[in-house]
Amino acid sequence: MPSYFPEFAEAFPRLLESLKGRTVAVVGHARPDGDCIGSQVALARVLALSGSPAICVNPDPVPRRLAYVSAGMDFIRTDEALLLADTVASVFVDCADHSRAGDRLKKRFSRPQGTVDHHLSNAGFAEVNIVDSGAAASCEILAGVFLDAGIPIDRETATALYAGIVTDTGQFRYSSTSQRCFMLAGELVSRGASPAQAGFELFERESAGKLRLLQHFLASLSMELGGRVCIGTLKEGVYAETGTTAEDTEGLVDFARCVDGVDVGVLVEEKAGGAFKASLRAKDPLCRLDLVAGLFGGGGHACAAGLNQKTGAGDFRARLLSALSERLALVDAERASRAG
Repeated sequence: MPSYFPEFAEAFPRLLESLKGRTVAVVGHARPDGDCIGSQVALARVLALSGSPAICVNPDPVPRRLAYVSAGMDFIRTDEALLLADTVASVFVDCADHSRAGDRLKKRFSRPQGTVDHHLSNAGFAEVNIVDSGAAASCEILAGVFLDAGIPIDRETATALYAGIVTDTGQFRYSSTSQRCFMLAGELVSRGASPAQAGFELFERESAGKLRLLQHFLASLSMELGGRVCIGTLKEGVYAETGTTAEDTEGLVDFARCVDGVDVGVLVEEKAGGAFKASLRAKDPLCRLDLVAGLFGGGGHACAAGLNQKTGAGDFRARLLSALSERLALVDAERASRAG
């Protein structure tokens, strides 16, 4: 069997050893997606088998479509986590930085024992940092280090890990998808993960409200910067109008990104008091959307990033388009250099 992540051959066993016998909070980020929940469930199950009872902690609830992954696991929210004993250790998963789970959880778990992540903007904030920005998903890293360490993967753990990989690779379509992704997915299927189940639960259970929300988003799309950027906006109050929640925005930005000729798709959510949340998606890693988001205090990946702007953001749309224009000019220069 190949070694999937030899660079973590010492770090991961050291992390497990430091957690042995301790209760561990496995902390995920706000608005958890498949990779976040999958990573939490898989790591929590492995920790429990090694003698470290684990609790999954998130600022927001588990999305409806991921209930099949989290079934039978202990998930608590921020308020409950603040009441945990001081002796509880913590590992952050799929969090680009320490604040991704919210300021209160950052303060509560101020010195994490570990972090497992794949975001390009993660500089390492724990005692043991298992971070590989070349991986498509945090679940890809966990699947690899589990197999490298000879840790048994049961059907439930395989199901969780597969959900994370299939989510963050866009069903194996995104540029981050590698041969290693397919090899690990095959190993997980051999251990009980079901591609059919994942496909149904994750991508074929849309609500009627989600379709109404999609209508609003598609109606708002506008082409900017000569058609290279497509921006859609969800107005404040649209969730109440459509009977949806923020969870239902999952995947909407891809409709903006997939337009022929578009380099960057953007979803902007307007919030109370003039605040904004934006999700950015690109087709080419040269776009380095993590750098664009970083200008606004956000972060992420080269092709997928996000940011939040609080009250008083000013003309956010104009500033974002200016940043994207500068970034695309650099992309054009790089492409010309490579072609020459």
